[in-house]
Amino acid sequence: MLAGFVAGVVASLLVAALAASHGTFDHTSTVIEQTSAAPSPVTTTIPVGRFDPAAIYRSRIKGVVTITSIFPTSEAGGSGFVVSSDGLIMTNAHVVTNSADQGVSPSDVRPADHVYVRFSGGDQVSASVVGFDLFSDVAIVRADTGGKRLTPVPLGDSSRITVGEPVAAIGSPFLEAGSLSVGVVSAVNRSLQSSTGFAIPGAIQTDAAINHGNSGGPLFDAHGDVVGINSQIQSTSGGGEGVGFAVPIDLARHAMTQIVKTGHVAYGWLGVRLSTITPTIARHFHLAAKQGALIVGVTTGGPAARAGLRAGSSVKQFQQGTIRPDGDVIVSVDGKTVKSSDQFIRLVGEDEPGQVVHLVLVRNGQHRTVAVTLGTRPL
Repeated sequence: MLAGFVAGVVASLLVAALAASHGTFDHTSTVIEQTSAAPSPVTTTIPVGRFDPAAIYRSRIKGVVTITSIFPTSEAGGSGFVVSSDGLIMTNAHVVTNSADQGVSPSDVRPADHVYVRFSGGDQVSASVVGFDLFSDVAIVRADTGGKRLTPVPLGDSSRITVGEPVAAIGSPFLEAGSLSVGVVSAVNRSLQSSTGFAIPGAIQTDAAINHGNSGGPLFDAHGDVVGINSQIQSTSGGGEGVGFAVPIDLARHAMTQIVKTGHVAYGWLGVRLSTITPTIARHFHLAAKQGALIVGVTTGGPAARAGLRAGSSVKQFQQGTIRPDGDVIVSVDGKTVKSSDQFIRLVGEDEPGQVVHLVLVRNGQHRTVAVTLGTRPL
């Protein structure tokens, strides 16, 4: 079962097994410098040789923090990392809000009463929640540094992550600050459970150990760039022997930019329920589209309904489940080929509410183009 929103990835050092896996190259990293309402990139060149967890630890530990959140009746802990020199820190939303509490609806989620940030040197300061996004499980807090400049960690590109490449994580399992673990990327493009009715797309799966207290901590690639926020574990016991997942940094960066500008995040929304069309499904039901996102439900009064998109009406049994094969199949959005329902949701979510998108869909064996004005994804 899913042991829910738990820490990121940390525990034992597996350095010897992975230390010689990459060649030598130079790499340009991005650090967010907060000097105005919105973050702007600053580049720094970091020479990188073979995968060296010890070097990653030495160069990044100052930018990783332990977070303690105080609620009226409870206390929670997690991890985070510095994204601007003047005090902005990224973490999971469930670390600094009550979103992980049972019985709390998304509309009732509130930030902690008090938040404290402890740095690697042991100094602890108070912090305020700038904003949070339940759809990506991302939050931004601002540490009261008293004018002291912090050391940000560079943010990478999670779209370039490949299965098998080594990763390292730093965080605070069971609030044991500054713990390191290493592993490999076990899979990409996973879907994660969130506290909303929408899944978190594009997640990174890793075999690095995950334990409570690492939620919100950084997952680094071999360059020392953050590629994910360690967030969840799938385990029978809730311990570190399970499968770990990280929110992709590309999605987190998208959320951070809006949080810093406005305090909240808005996602484009079509108002459909989808299922993925695979070649086997297409052959079985003689569909004209060999891949895409099949519409199996349309929200009454939503953007898709207003644009005339149709869900299937006939329910068919296939393999281990049911399908409505006579619905519209979305095969592209704004010229980008759609291969799965998760991919389509991710593409639409990157667009702004009110934006017009052009969908190519297959209906009754015929291709047609439909323009849809996106709404705002509801909680």
